[in-house]
Amino acid sequence: MSKDDWTLVYRKFSPSEEGHREALCTLGNGLFATRGAAEESFADEVHYPGTYVAGCYNRLDTTVAGHTVTNEDLVNCPNWLSLSFRVNDEDRWFNLRAVKVRQYVLELDLRRGLLTRRISFTDHCGRRFTFEAQRLVHMDRPHLAAIRFTLTSENWSGRITVRSGLDGAVVNDGVVRYRELNGAHLDVIQSGPADDDLVYLLVRTKQSLVYIAEAARTHLFRDNERVLAKRKHFQKDGFVGTDLTFEIECGVPVRAEKIVALFTSRDDAISESANDARTAVSEANTFEALQIEQTRAWARIWQYMDIELQTDRHDQQALRLNIFHLFQTVSWNTIDRDVGVPARGLHGEAYHGHVFWDELFIFPTFTGKVPEVTRSLLKYRSRRLESARRLARKAGFRGAMYPWQSGSNGEEETQRLHLNPRSGRWLPDNSHLQRHVNLAIAYNFWRYFRTTNDWTCMYRHGIPMLVEIGRLFDSLTTYNQKSARYEILGVMGPDEYHDGYPGRDAKGVNNNAYTNVMMVWLFRQLLELFDHIPAQRQREFTDRLELQDSELTRWEKITRRMVVPFHGDGIISQFEEYDGLEEFDWNGYRKKYGNIARLDRILEAQGDTPNRYKVSKQADVCMLFFRNCPGLIPSNTRT
Repeated sequence: MSKDDWTLVYRKFSPSEEGHREALCTLGNGLFATRGAAEESFADEVHYPGTYVAGCYNRLDTTVAGHTVTNEDLVNCPNWLSLSFRVNDEDRWFNLRAVKVRQYVLELDLRRGLLTRRISFTDHCGRRFTFEAQRLVHMDRPHLAAIRFTLTSENWSGRITVRSGLDGAVVNDGVVRYRELNGAHLDVIQSGPADDDLVYLLVRTKQSLVYIAEAARTHLFRDNERVLAKRKHFQKDGFVGTDLTFEIECGVPVRAEKIVALFTSRDDAISESANDARTAVSEANTFEALQIEQTRAWARIWQYMDIELQTDRHDQQALRLNIFHLFQTVSWNTIDRDVGVPARGLHGEAYHGHVFWDELFIFPTFTGKVPEVTRSLLKYRSRRLESARRLARKAGFRGAMYPWQSGSNGEEETQRLHLNPRSGRWLPDNSHLQRHVNLAIAYNFWRYFRTTNDWTCMYRHGIPMLVEIGRLFDSLTTYNQKSARYEILGVMGPDEYHDGYPGRDAKGVNNNAYTNVMMVWLFRQLLELFDHIPAQRQREFTDRLELQDSELTRWEKITRRMVVPFHGDGIISQFEEYDGLEEFDWNGYRKKYGNIARLDRILEAQGDTPNRYKVSKQADVCMLFFRNCPGLIPSNTRT
């Protein structure tokens, strides 16, 4: 429900929708992000309070279907949200599902980057309470986050205990179909109190050996005066926390402020992550001061990024919500960090947090407004050029072959086995045949160059990447003597419903239209580029990359003789022989299954395959129209 086009509001607690809402209410700053789970919650069938640090991955082995498979995951980091309370000395800690809720509001303020939850409830003894919890992940101070929790008793006075903690006993368990995979990525190294007000937790990933430290400072206030509470620190099963016990008076609000710092060993300019986390949180300001800074930071973002629509409020809110979520994962805080853009952002564990080609869709937003962010993200690919070369050699190709799924170091992270939750079967996964990810990387770099005229970046990073990607597609291309055309065999296009031909053992499809056309586009840009750069630069790259005239000659030939498949009626075909596939019973399947978004899983569970049908998960031909790059070289070229 919308309050206005700057605010997303839910006015009823709905356990079945909580997972979706937690993703939509994620708060982040480009360094780390935390799902919008309730502060008192732990991972269960309703809640999943995940925190994810950009670029923090870990690999683990699992035995699946008799095979040992290795998966690299974006790590679910310790849960810093943990903040709850209990009445008297009862064993019952607050649980929204165990009380009578009289009023519930969950509000995401897009303008300020603030999440607020307001709840009025009656407990099992008839005691009535109201509380408000506000949360931020600081955009200007990217290692800081904070919670302000205000509790008011409406008809009772007595003893309250607030528990504030850091939970290191978390695992990657947020995606149901991954739960057979090993998700225990963290070892607790140290934890405990640092002083009377502060606790800290240091964990380390098991394989990548990344240290992750969190420190938390919790204070209680009545009005603006500190409440002298009885404090008790404790540690148990990876959880470190503090219990603060005090007397609450009927009608008098008590406010808990929890300030948290998060550092990792991958951060710049630190000594040791736990030490820096403790220092940062001990010196941090109050929640109110941090909120004022946060509001100013988001005002600067919206000054750059806001787009006003002459349309209804829902469309305007949806657009702002999407822009907001881009900045949870990618922001100015991402600049100079060795991170890519996960397909689902920093909002959860789907796709293992891997980097695909989805950056293709968000780069135009950043390139036109804050190109330094795009440049930093492009360097994620440039730094992995040697890994891409190695991956190409391993597959028997020349040049550089970037993986379909990338993580920490540029290896191919695509699963070779894929679980179909409908059938319960683990099946071969041929997604790594989507070579078009390399063309998307080249396209992203070219669009950045066309927009910024950044020749320094082009010379240092762009040309080596573009040439090596060109060499990959050169080696993927064969000449068909019969048709007198060049062609590419055995790949997957954006349409992931087709990874082969029905009744054939060979993997992939032939002459995917999107791949072939984009390859011609790439060769044309490279040829034009080498015609425009100064002779000295030409000699430099000819020497560095051992670029031969014969390669350029072949690329020019390919641009003129590349096959593009067509239906008999003159419409571009998804791939060769697509027009000969069977028509699909759309109405029958919709009637039987309702939601057929994952048609591949439905068909496999029936012993069938989408390879037989004219169906598309992502229409390749539509993607051709997304590629809109007017002109070739910026006008002031000779730099």
